[in-house]
Amino acid sequence: MELMACSSVNGPSGLSFLLPSSSAVSPSQFASYQAAREALEKAVPYETTLDELKALGFDPSASVNVTVIPYPEVVSRLAPYSGVPLDALDRGVRDCILAQSRCSAYVFHIARNDRQRDGNFFLDFLNINRHVQQTGWSFDGLVVVRDGVVLFRNVGGAPNINTTEKTVNPLGPFQRSGESSGDLLLR
Repeated sequence: MELMACSSVNGPSGLSFLLPSSSAVSPSQFASYQAAREALEKAVPYETTLDELKALGFDPSASVNVTVIPYPEVVSRLAPYSGVPLDALDRGVRDCILAQSRCSAYVFHIARNDRQRDGNFFLDFLNINRHVQQTGWSFDGLVVVRDGVVLFRNVGGAPNINTTEKTVNPLGPFQRSGESSGDLLLR
């Protein structure tokens, strides 16, 4: 009976541990979206220096997955509508635009993504029925700096990723060859 309970979860053979899994992690000191967010929120506009930002874990020159945004793109990102008056913008954004090339912006992208396949090993192996669970988080922190001082910071991303992907191919390994043959016939 115990074997029967195991097979209902892991398939008839209990071999689901043989199914592949993967993990993609952007190296950083942050273990979660919340930890990264809390660290970036410690950066106070017009007070935090670039060295203090580095101490918080956001180093534009040493961190991985940092996008350096050149000045012309900073304007299009932070003030995308030319009809909005300059004085209606956030003070840090406005001062960055007025500083022109003395202003820099950085986007720090930090993420963790785990993919786990589960279900029946043989149905998955034969490409008949595949179930993939994806979990993780993604953090994007935008920091605008002028003359070594943070003017503006903003947080975005996905704090909790949890998706399920189910693929059913009734023909199993022949499904793709059938699709390919159909494409050849239609040409």
